[in-house]
Amino acid sequence: MSSRKTYPPKPLFLERMKKLLGKDFDNYLKILEKQPVNSIRCNTLKIKPEELLIRLENKGWGIIQPFKNFPEIMIIKSSLQPGELGRSLEHLLGYYYVQEIASMLPVLALNPKPGELVLDVAAAPGSKTTQIGAKMENRGTIIANEVSIGRLKILASNTERCGVLNAIITKKDGVSLCKKLKEQGFLFDRILVDAPCSGEGTIRSSNVTNLMWNPKTIIQLSKLQKSLLVSAIEILKQGGEVVYSTCTHAPEENEEVLDFVLNEFGKNISIERISLPIKCRPGIKEWNGNSYSKEVENSCRIYPQDNDTEGFFVAKIRRIK
Repeated sequence: MSSRKTYPPKPLFLERMKKLLGKDFDNYLKILEKQPVNSIRCNTLKIKPEELLIRLENKGWGIIQPFKNFPEIMIIKSSLQPGELGRSLEHLLGYYYVQEIASMLPVLALNPKPGELVLDVAAAPGSKTTQIGAKMENRGTIIANEVSIGRLKILASNTERCGVLNAIITKKDGVSLCKKLKEQGFLFDRILVDAPCSGEGTIRSSNVTNLMWNPKTIIQLSKLQKSLLVSAIEILKQGGEVVYSTCTHAPEENEEVLDFVLNEFGKNISIERISLPIKCRPGIKEWNGNSYSKEVENSCRIYPQDNDTEGFFVAKIRRIK
């Protein structure tokens, strides 16, 4: 029996989620009571998924690889001791990264290639930076940026543990960094804006989110997210792509941000359809009296009750000219 203190969702949050989900609201509440699954991502810079599978099964771990096209994604079905995932030899050697499945999806949507120039605007703790490094096979360059010195140390530690050799780590406010890169003439093939957010999608693994949730914070974050995404789009190459993602359900932090940049850049950008290996719901076109561009429907809403994951939002934007 866990002695961890839990916090109930705030009434206004529940009211908003009921408005978003309608008749599916009860299923959402039920999944929140269920512990999230343990999932890891095989670090293909150091070991092949089939080799890691054998090693972990020899330890007595039950492994499921839920997606045929992404064998690096693994669910641990056996009962583990608390902290065991982070203490194993394979973890210390950087053979895998402990990562929630929904958190892996933005990089799958970004689909970085070897030899490209890629920017990760808000990179710490490094889950997505190391995933990008693996996708790029350590060829090309990643600028991995983080504004917090404490989180920067964790980012550096994780990239080192995972053997990511093509990352340059920078410490700067994301908007300021993008402006500086623009001044210097840098243009990127792909950019990940995994934006700071209200974290509504993480309630299952981080119940304290219920305590911290505040509608005023959502409005403040929306302003920051719009600035980050605008700044990132400005340093995309023609034909380049930026993936915008959050771990929240709040439309003010998701579709409203996309609608803002569509108005800002007009026909110079488009929101692309994305294919992910889980159930996605389309972005919504209306919220609290505000209407958004039909293009936001191409984004992906990921709900816990649909996939037994955390909640996430993923959108891909292409720079046309």
